[in-house]
Amino acid sequence: MKAGLIYTSTTPELIELVEKEVKEALGQDTELFSLQDPSILAEVRDAGYVTAAPAARLVGMYMKAVEEGCDALLNICSSVGEVADAAQDMADYIGVPIVRIDEEMCREAVRKGERIAVMATLPTTLEPTKNTIKRMSRECGKHVELVDCLVEGAFGLDQEQFKKRMAESAGTVADKADVIVFAQGSMAYCEEYIAEMYHKTVLSSPRFGAKELKKALIRKGTMQSRHSC
Repeated sequence: MKAGLIYTSTTPELIELVEKEVKEALGQDTELFSLQDPSILAEVRDAGYVTAAPAARLVGMYMKAVEEGCDALLNICSSVGEVADAAQDMADYIGVPIVRIDEEMCREAVRKGERIAVMATLPTTLEPTKNTIKRMSRECGKHVELVDCLVEGAFGLDQEQFKKRMAESAGTVADKADVIVFAQGSMAYCEEYIAEMYHKTVLSSPRFGAKELKKALIRKGTMQSRHSC
């Protein structure tokens, strides 16, 4: 079995955590095929939204992973998650699921609370994540209130500086939220730290994405469910 991991951000913390979660979900013998193009996120950041050229390159990465024999793909960047949504008809046709790393996380946030704080270091990640939470709230038939938390100046910091900046920003929204959502998978190593500091439910995407990747492979028939006869 071969899983495609599609990155537009390549911090060591993100890659290590995603690969760990995927291996735990799918099995240690799963072959991982990673494709990385940081220029996609850079162009999205510069433009403030997903323009045609980076979207086209991302779709090209999907197709490259398909050509290399991947059974399913995990789209890891939330900033371009809506490109993955747009590619779903194609994914269904070719029989290679494209799973968004953050979709089930957003659904879980709606299940867990009515006031949801969304933390991001980039405005281009904040809005797509909020849009996904709103979509999940409609699907769940539940109204939610969203609280923005843009962690300015945190992008590119080392781990200790990043954790400190995250803690400071989380403190500005903790009293306003039932649940705190990390919009970027690269934030995930701060999850327990923030949860313990503010005694809040904190959600990050890698573990949710890995579990959804497994479900997609079970639906496809590539993996066996533990409950199968």
